[in-house]
Amino acid sequence: LYLAGVKDLYTKELVGYAIHKRMTADLVCRALNMAIKNKRPSQGLILHSDRGSQYCSYDYHKIIKKHRFKGSMSRRGNCFDNAPIESFWDVLKNELVYHEDYKTRFEAISDITKYIELYYNQTRIQKGLSYKTPRQVWFDFYRQAA
Repeated sequence: LYLAGVKDLYTKELVGYAIHKRMTADLVCRALNMAIKNKRPSQGLILHSDRGSQYCSYDYHKIIKKHRFKGSMSRRGNCFDNAPIESFWDVLKNELVYHEDYKTRFEAISDITKYIELYYNQTRIQKGLSYKTPRQVWFDFYRQAA
């Protein structure tokens, strides 16, 4: 399975994701559309990705243009430019995937979805967030703005 994700760099929350048996432009578009639906970001948002062909696709850039986001891509051959999402992939694999032996794709999708929605975004504290969860940081931000 392939998992495409969109991570908010302020809250460290995975705000959009999609899972499929193939890594396609449609997969990353579905992850981006989920993030847009969930968070309704304003125009001018900087959306960063690596240089994978999915992120270079016409359909992906059409969404970016439609919402007046600013696209940003990693420098050629520099994996450190995409460190925040790479860090999430590492955490997901080490805390969940490597400890499981999934019998079906459905079982894996269900488990990964629960991990993201119920654990990573809402329960898992992070040192980089002053030992808060991504959801706590999000609530704190909007409470202060109100």
